[in-house]
Amino acid sequence: MECNQIVFQVQTLLDSVKWDDKGLAVAIAQNVDTGAILMQGFANRDAVATAISSQKATFFSRSRSMLWTKGETSNNFINIHDIFFDCDRDSIIYLGKPDGPTCHTGSETCYYTSVFDLNEPQQLDRNKLALTTLCSLESTISQRKAELTAEQNGKPSWTKRLLLNNQLLCSKIREEADELCRTLEENEDKSRTASEMADVLYHAMVLLAVKDVKIEDVMQVLRQRFSQSGVEEKRSRISQG
Repeated sequence: MECNQIVFQVQTLLDSVKWDDKGLAVAIAQNVDTGAILMQGFANRDAVATAISSQKATFFSRSRSMLWTKGETSNNFINIHDIFFDCDRDSIIYLGKPDGPTCHTGSETCYYTSVFDLNEPQQLDRNKLALTTLCSLESTISQRKAELTAEQNGKPSWTKRLLLNNQLLCSKIREEADELCRTLEENEDKSRTASEMADVLYHAMVLLAVKDVKIEDVMQVLRQRFSQSGVEEKRSRISQG
């Protein structure tokens, strides 16, 4: 596609956005692999055009009246994989991969204050993020792993037992995977399949925690395989080995 045609298409797209009376629209940055909402800012026409060309999340600073790229001072860029507009064309999502913490506080995202925790007499926890279900499970498992270094009182939780016993953990993963397969072989109902898959995911994620592998790393591998056939992917693994 010729450069002039690409420029024309981008300009036509930007013409369709319902900019407010100041020429702005809400711009939200979202992690492409975890689904976590990283931050929210505002973008004007030039900011979105810059984001498209640079593939870095770019916003318009209302206080400084200028464009700014997230990471230009911290080097924690948000590398754009796609950009979405909502149905009304008045808000934008930058779907991308962050190079590091997004929030100026050092938190992974700017969203760590839960409305339901506001009345709790406890210190603000910047590690309690607005996470999707899998990432919330990962966070809980990570907490259990961190607690292993402390003195244990009473019977350890099931998660801690798995973290401490590789043989037990591997046997449970094999057991749960077999039970999942039997839901297909024995034509069990959907709810049973969902339940068994939940067991597989939970135990597999404990193994990830033991190996210090994040679910985000797994999601990234899956995303990178989208444009690659299964045969090509297996061939690449053999060549790397």
